[in-house]
Formats: sequence, C-alpha cells, structure tokens
Amino acid sequence: MPTVEEIKTLREQRMGTHKELITLLERAESEKRELTADEQATEARLNKALDESREVVTGLEKRHAALAEAEQRQAEAEETFGKLLKGTDLRGLPGGPTGRDETGTADEMAQVRSWLTGGSGKRALEVRAGKAMGPEEFRVLSKLTAGAGANTVKTSFYEKLIAHLIEVSGIMQAGPTVLNTSTGEQMLIPKTTSHSTAALVAEAGTIGASDPVFAQAALDAYKYAVLLQVSHELANDTSVDLLSYLAMQAGRAVGNAFGSALAIGTGSSQPQGVVPVASVGVTGGAGVAGAFTSDNIIDLFYSVIAPYRNSQSCAFVMRDATVASVRKLKDTTGQYLWQPSIQLGVPDTLLGKRLITDPFIPAVALSARSVLFGDFSQFYVRLVESLRFERSDDFAFNTDLITYRCILRGDSELVDVTGAIKAFVGNAA
Repeated sequence: MPTVEEIKTLREQRMGTHKELITLLERAESEKRELTADEQATEARLNKALDESREVVTGLEKRHAALAEAEQRQAEAEETFGKLLKGTDLRGLPGGPTGRDETGTADEMAQVRSWLTGGSGKRALEVRAGKAMGPEEFRVLSKLTAGAGANTVKTSFYEKLIAHLIEVSGIMQAGPTVLNTSTGEQMLIPKTTSHSTAALVAEAGTIGASDPVFAQAALDAYKYAVLLQVSHELANDTSVDLLSYLAMQAGRAVGNAFGSALAIGTGSSQPQGVVPVASVGVTGGAGVAGAFTSDNIIDLFYSVIAPYRNSQSCAFVMRDATVASVRKLKDTTGQYLWQPSIQLGVPDTLLGKRLITDPFIPAVALSARSVLFGDFSQFYVRLVESLRFERSDDFAFNTDLITYRCILRGDSELVDVTGAIKAFVGNAA
C-alpha cells in the first residue's frame, strides 16, 4: 500500500521539476531572449514530466484511498462480529442487518458476478445507485481523481462505473450538481436568467419592483451506449477481476461520450454542454492567435462575482495542452499564477483555485472558449438511476465471445446563465 510519505515524496519530486522549468524560463527572461531550440525541447520535456507525474500521483492517491477504505470496512466488520458474539442487537450498526439485504453491496456484487458468467439465466441487469447516492455523494466521487474523500464512498459496481466515468470528464470532477432520478421522463427545472436589483429610495418614496427572471430548462435522458466483448474463458476464470475490467472499460467508453457532451454539447438532440452557454468573461487581445496573458486570466477570475468565486465548486477548467501555457504566467509582482500541489489530496491551483483538465475543452485558438472559470455547482447533470447492462451469448456465437451492452442515460444544463461560469475567448481578429 502506498504510504502518505511515498506520495508526498513524489509530489516533492514534482515540485523539483516545476522549479527546474521556472529556472529555465526565468534565465531566458533575464537575458531578454526567446528560448533556444534546445531549451524549447527541455521545456516540452519538463511539461510532459509534470503532466505524467500528476497522473502517477493521482493514481497512487486513489489506490491509497481504496486500500484505506478496505481497512475501514474490515474494522467495521470486526466490530459487528464482536457485537454478534456478545449477543448485542446489530441493527443500525455498520455491516449489521438493515432490512434491505437484497440491495446490500455484497449481495449486489454476487448478483453481478452471477449475471456476468451467465449463472443467473437473465439477459438484462439494471445496476442502481444506493440509497445515499445523490448530489453530495457524486461530488465526493468527483474529487476521487484528486484523492480526496474516497474513505466516505462505498464501493459497488455502480460506483466503480461512475468513478471511471468521472476520470475522463473534467466537468464531472469540477463538482456539478448531479440529479439522480429513478426514471427517465423529461424533468423541468427553473433557470435563472437575471437577478433582482435594488435602488436607493427617498423617505416615503415608492419602492420599485424588481423580480428575478426565470426560464425553464428541460433535462431529458439521452442514451449513451457501448458494446464490450470478452471470451467465455475470461468470464469464467475466477482469478480475473471481470467486474473491475468491465467497470473500467464501460465507464471510460461511456464517460468519453457523455463527457464530450457535458463540455461542448449543443443542447439540440444532445445534452447542453457548459462551453457554449458560459458567459464571456474576457476576450483576448488581437494578433495573438487566441492566446491569453496573465492579465486575461486575472481578469477572468474577477469577472465572476464573489459569491460564485468563493464557492467550493469554483474551479478553472481547460485542456492539458493549455496548462503548459498557464504554467508560464506571472502576476504583476513576478509570482507564478500556477502552483503545483505537494499536499495529499489537494490538486494543482491557479490563482488559489482548483485547476482541472478536460480533454474536450477547446484548444487555444481564434474565437475559441479555451478556459472556463466559475461555480460548477450551477451546472446540473442529470443521470437516470439505473445503468442498464445486457448480456448476449448469441451475438458473437461463432467466436465464443460474450457480448455485454452498457447503456447510460443523462442530460445537462447550466441553470444560472447570469455569469456563474465564465469563459476566456480568443480574439477573432
């Protein structure tokens, strides 16, 4: 099991790589020259090392959290059995009877395993979220990539799928409000288009009315699906963790498709992505092919009003390639805006706010919305509760493969378009 010290050591090594990059950039800056070809190659290598080390550290943090959770469960089980031996009523204790044995995690996993190998005799399987699943628990899951909060998340097949879905979607990591519904009928939710305003009123003067303006947003249940095939030998080999394999493959496949829509979906016959509807916070300067400056990023930060800016769900979101440019930016005092994290469970920051990468955010270009910043809790993601799995022995009968089909239904919408999330837009000129 990776220790906290080992993860800390890797983070410190990452900090060393960052310092090496800063030294390289500052040397060229002090000599008032551009980077040489060799220095540009070194810069690219160091940026790549920072990106790769972030992935390694994140993976170790997740593994550490998962193992810590397993230890916690073991301790709870031992406590429960201890109570049992003493003849104490177990109801209400962790691991004790709840009256819902058929939905317990252990029973669910056994049912899924039986279905995967054909033992249940059923063609379809609906994997449902537990009773506690909802916006708060999904937000805990959304922090899993940063290694935070994993001890509080129960592990089930459903949650493994969701965890992998979140891994490939930076929008899901940013902390949106997740609405988990049991059925897929259209859901209408209020959408704020403007807020009330107040004015100075003289003594005995008439107070003017100013009501907030609402619209309605419809959350549907668009379908995302993938086919997975495994051999009968793999499915029946008890030494292979088929559950984790299918959860990873299905979660990533569906997550990539759904995650793209969460970022750039048009809202027409597909989810409404956050990029097209985010308010314009800052437009870049002319003649720089859509690039941004440190002043642009600072202006974007303060273009979001304080209540949203101070939210725990407030973050910067951009693609990986854009982060390389952000790492070079300084404020007026010469301090770098981007700071790597050396603390367990804490992500890298930009101007003190979480910096999250999403592969579906547009690249820096003319007219491109390449950087998002704001309160992502105002972005609603609707997931229909059950993830539907179906199994067929006949689809690939001639190759002796079992075919699994995973189907997820969901939608998304920004419910506050008054400026909760804003975008940097490259100049079109």
